[in-house]
Amino acid sequence: MAKKFAIMPDTTCDLSLEYQKEYDIEVILGHYATPDGKEHISFHSWEGIDRDQFYKELKKDPDGFKTSPPNVQECKEAFLKHLEKGEGVLAMAISTGISGTYDFMTKAKEEIAKEHPEYESQIKVIDSLRFGPGYGLMAVYAANLRKEGKSLEETTNWLEENKNRFHQTGWMDDLSFVAKKGRLTHAKAFFGTLVGVKPVGEFDYNGLTTVIGKGKGEKQTYKILIEYIARHIINPEEQIIFIATTNRHKQAEVFKQMIEDRFHPKAVYVNDVYSNCSINVGPGLMAAYYYGKPISKGLVEETAAFNDIVANLGE
Repeated sequence: MAKKFAIMPDTTCDLSLEYQKEYDIEVILGHYATPDGKEHISFHSWEGIDRDQFYKELKKDPDGFKTSPPNVQECKEAFLKHLEKGEGVLAMAISTGISGTYDFMTKAKEEIAKEHPEYESQIKVIDSLRFGPGYGLMAVYAANLRKEGKSLEETTNWLEENKNRFHQTGWMDDLSFVAKKGRLTHAKAFFGTLVGVKPVGEFDYNGLTTVIGKGKGEKQTYKILIEYIARHIINPEEQIIFIATTNRHKQAEVFKQMIEDRFHPKAVYVNDVYSNCSINVGPGLMAAYYYGKPISKGLVEETAAFNDIVANLGE
């Protein structure tokens, strides 16, 4: 029987407390600051927090909100809690394209290995090259592999080999916010200022989101998104799919129903984006995350597929 190990993504995986408990995943919390200068521990539940007011204040003063990842000492303490119980640690970091969390986790491992050489082989740290619920979905896959009896090394190897297969398919209402925060490439932020235009993004090789095209209005864009998923998803009936939303729950529920009707997956979860990602993404995100074909370099194949779908869809 494989040795027990903890799955420990950082706070930007956006897994709700419910999913953390269901899949036995331990999130290493980060920090955020509000415009009043107060420091807070990142949250994964809206209990006690007015979500609409949070986004209202965020949109009003985006530069007043700051985020920071768990530091080296916090990662170290989180790892040791499991190592001292004889458990391994699979530490998962938000994409190195947008954060230094991977370096902090790696430094924590190095410090532990120096003090406790016997623990070094029991800590694995990976760069997810993802963020938000797409990254959280990877942690769920890791949990399912662990449940199947896969070892720490086997699970780590699978994630390293397959992380480029986790897709994002969805839109942002206003790209100016997310582009300003450095979470998007090829932003063409003016798209977000045109009434009814929906910029569509996909994960790229660098661990960011790249705009691959746009739809005209929600009705057409839903159709584009469903067809795009159809071209890239693998064995949908075996999958768990996440739909992320930053205060676009009505649209997310519509998308969920369309995905269920078309693909019949095991489950589709509408998942909020919580403090540390929502502050950097802003309101207006509605996107699905799923496992599919490997993403091509430069998103050449994905962009071509998107353009072909639009050309054949018509108005």
